[in-house]
Amino acid sequence: MGEGNSNIQCFNNQTNHTSPVDMGKDKANIQTINTSQLAISHQYAKDSTQTITSSIGVNIDSLFFEMQQLRCENYLLREKVFFELTPESFINDDDKVKFYTGIHSYGVLMLIFNSSSGTINHNHNNCLTKFQEFVLTLMKLRLSLQLQDLSYRFKISLSTASRIFEKWVRHMAHNLRQFIVWPEREDIQKTMPNCFKRSFGANTAVIIDCFEIFIDKPSSLPARAITWSQYKHNTIKFLIGITPQCTISFISKAWGGRVSDKYLTENCVILNKLSPGDLVLADRGFTIADSVGLYCAKLAIPAFTKGKKQLSALEVAETRKIANVRIHVERVIGSVRQKYKIQSDTLPLDYLNEKGNPLIDDIVTTCCALINLCPAIVPFD
Repeated sequence: MGEGNSNIQCFNNQTNHTSPVDMGKDKANIQTINTSQLAISHQYAKDSTQTITSSIGVNIDSLFFEMQQLRCENYLLREKVFFELTPESFINDDDKVKFYTGIHSYGVLMLIFNSSSGTINHNHNNCLTKFQEFVLTLMKLRLSLQLQDLSYRFKISLSTASRIFEKWVRHMAHNLRQFIVWPEREDIQKTMPNCFKRSFGANTAVIIDCFEIFIDKPSSLPARAITWSQYKHNTIKFLIGITPQCTISFISKAWGGRVSDKYLTENCVILNKLSPGDLVLADRGFTIADSVGLYCAKLAIPAFTKGKKQLSALEVAETRKIANVRIHVERVIGSVRQKYKIQSDTLPLDYLNEKGNPLIDDIVTTCCALINLCPAIVPFD
């Protein structure tokens, strides 16, 4: 037992009494290990941070590039929607319908489109839809836009825009001519405004006048002479007739601006529409009493002042009455020009060249028919 205890005590003394030199070495080794681990940790954290920062930078660049692409696509889509007009783009927007087409409501616009588009030539090879071609034509009539402008708006060639306009104007004139109607006497009397009843009774059938449209100066001397107007230079002239309700009941073909109002009236078919007892209201230039009398009708025009020092009281009263109601035909002409500005501009000679059926006749017929589909200027009272 004494020897065993001695051995145990010796081992304990060796364990508990390590030399200071050995302990210093152990601490140095431990510190070296800790420093190396810390350096490795710092380097790992630094590499991780750089990797994350680089990844975030790549993502930001990618997102920025994608945002720029989306902005560009959005701009192109907005431009496409603006110019590629569809029926849906006019729904519940009567102001837009009126601005582009002159028609007062979307319902009437679609009614005209459906009645005009059924038999028109159109196939899948056409650049535009039927409705887009229809709107292009109305924009030309309404805003008098240049065909080059319309070709840019609808992204088509100039020749295509010109072909579409001519095709639709001729087709619309053929289909809408039914809205320019000479009414029966009974229908006129039922809807006669009181201002006409008080002044002229119930037999007023038509109020007539002429209006002119400017054209380019023809190169041919005979053509210049035919279209020369003393006050308005080179023009073409139309005779228009309206009912007392201010709907257009007659529109003539185009005549040279030099023709007189009397000659134009006597050589178009308007007098053939008169019935015995009808009353025609006109301006002083329409000295057609004899021609109207051949159809057992009457003519009322303001009294002439030439060769007279003063009009009689009766003549003044009659002239005033005629002037008060004749102003309505001037208002209708002004409405046609205002709503469809193509008739207020100078038209190219291409619209006059085709013999027998110049395009200008169909343009004016279409505009007059569209005016008849708008609310009346003089309401029934």
